[in-house]
Amino acid sequence: MPGDPKPAKTGAVVDTSNARRDLRLDACRGLALWFIFVDHVPDNSLAWLTLRNYGFSDTSEVFVFISGYTCMLAYGGAVATQGWVTTVVRALRRAWEIYAAFLVLLLAYAALVWVIGGGTRFVDETNTGFFFREPGPTLVHVALLQFAPVNTDILLTFAILHICFPIVLWLMMTSATATLLLSFLLYMMVQLFSWQVPAWPSGELYFNPYAWQFLFVIGAWYAYGGQERLRPLLHSRTLLIVALAYLGFSLFMALSWEFKSLESLIPPAITNLIYPIYKSHLAPVRLLHFLSLAFVVSRLTPPQWHGPIRPLMTAMIRCGENSLSIYCIGVLLAFVGQVLLTDVASGFALQLLISVTGIAVMVLAATLLTWESQVDRRGPRLF
Repeated sequence: MPGDPKPAKTGAVVDTSNARRDLRLDACRGLALWFIFVDHVPDNSLAWLTLRNYGFSDTSEVFVFISGYTCMLAYGGAVATQGWVTTVVRALRRAWEIYAAFLVLLLAYAALVWVIGGGTRFVDETNTGFFFREPGPTLVHVALLQFAPVNTDILLTFAILHICFPIVLWLMMTSATATLLLSFLLYMMVQLFSWQVPAWPSGELYFNPYAWQFLFVIGAWYAYGGQERLRPLLHSRTLLIVALAYLGFSLFMALSWEFKSLESLIPPAITNLIYPIYKSHLAPVRLLHFLSLAFVVSRLTPPQWHGPIRPLMTAMIRCGENSLSIYCIGVLLAFVGQVLLTDVASGFALQLLISVTGIAVMVLAATLLTWESQVDRRGPRLF
């Protein structure tokens, strides 16, 4: 769990005007982007290197938590120095950027599916068939945040969370504890009554905003003095043992999904208690797994740790700095990888080549984006 080098005092707005950017956040987000790309390539053996096969949660939780944390760092400190109007405008502008990136990704995704499959192949696997069969209604529901191709759903949820963030920030400034409790109550309504945001043509948004907002708010709350409030717990040896035990239990359960010989060792009472584990609703066992993992990493990782291999760490940071663009690129690369594994070969060698090449392309793109942002002086707007 990332830590703010100078945690805000309880009840005070986060002041980040003079704080240096915590590169560990970008590194974690960059690594999460690599893992998400590898996981998005179907039947990829390299997915055994990511989190999803070793516990209830995966890198989606990492991404959402860090986003809530960085939102508070970015906007929380702006209230005191720039005022509410500027802060709200900045949050809404970021929501628009996410939405615009989603629209561009949708067009690129559909174009790629058409070029490769002629509008008939891979349409079901990518959920782009409606785009070709019913373009008019599809575009309307895209505009209403009710339709998304495969692997792009999380962008809609992020856009909604950023639209709502000014309200979260105002509530947090009023009472951080009450805000966390309200967020938890909304999360519980999902677990108890299956509250959801409808999708088109049927079903619900895969990353249910009513559920995933809780992890987003936890990240924001942690940045807003939560680290200082939790300091006694973060140094608790008992809690560390409990967290490690839960991670071990989660590991055993996750391995039982792949190795059926382990499944018979699980008592039916435990199976009935934890299943079904809905990712879309952020099932409690997933949330607890991520919080346990975050606690253990926070406890065992030195605050100034920068990784053993500096070039690798730099590559992760560059991807984390440009997370929105790199995520979109990763979605398209994962589809190309899926096509190659379907039409060319499905062996481990090609899986390895696709994974390594895809990550290399993401790093190159992120490096170019960072370089562009450094040389661009934001000249006059001519149009």
